[in-house]
Amino acid sequence: MQSWSPFKPSTFAGLTHYQELFFYDEVFWKSLWNTVVFMSSSPIAIGLALALALLVDTRIRGRGVYRAIIFISYPLMTVAVGIIWRWLYDEKVGLINYVLLSLHLTQRRIAFLDSYEWAMPSVVVAAVWQIVGFFMVILLAGLQNIPPNLEEAAALDGASAGQRFRHITLPLLRPAIFLCLMIGVINSFTSFDLIYVMTGGGPNYATEVLITYIYRVAFVLSKFDYAAALTIVLFVFLLIVTAVANRLTGGEAGAVDAAE
Repeated sequence: MQSWSPFKPSTFAGLTHYQELFFYDEVFWKSLWNTVVFMSSSPIAIGLALALALLVDTRIRGRGVYRAIIFISYPLMTVAVGIIWRWLYDEKVGLINYVLLSLHLTQRRIAFLDSYEWAMPSVVVAAVWQIVGFFMVILLAGLQNIPPNLEEAAALDGASAGQRFRHITLPLLRPAIFLCLMIGVINSFTSFDLIYVMTGGGPNYATEVLITYIYRVAFVLSKFDYAAALTIVLFVFLLIVTAVANRLTGGEAGAVDAAE
């Protein structure tokens, strides 16, 4: 609520920054929407991680190797992940374009990170690839904590595999799923390095999320007071999203019910 910069003393500004933010700043609304879109990487990663956890929880040969291969993407530095995917998406020498052209799935090279339509989906894919191994480990631990006698009893009662998964596995995995969702939501709000390395928020703000917009406003435009107001909005938005996710997944009550 102060008008401040390194070159002049601060003065009280009241709600001026918030008025500009909500009523005049189109980039803010674009970055807010992009943040919501980028958050979609969390449910996608959780669904994929659950499928992988169910797969490696079976008695397949080499399951330990598969677990290590899937998990290996998570310990990588996010900057390294961004560089790897920039190369994969490269229009001229990228592996993805090479595969698509070789399989005749496209007739021309696609500028994934320079295209307004493709930039955000491309970043989401990279984010999912990085986090899915970590989610798999959490969900796998949840699966291994489910007493096997519950599913055995249900199978003896005639329950199908789908019914056992819906009525036994999923309810008992609710705490693990909630943990993954919270980690994913927080990660989507703090994935500055991945987006900055891959696209820098472009093209034309196609991948500009709140955290990259705050950086741009503060350290490129030197509007630290306005960036502080944006940070408050980001914090409030994170609280709202966390509360909604807690309500949808059952939160602590769901964990208690699953334990019972």
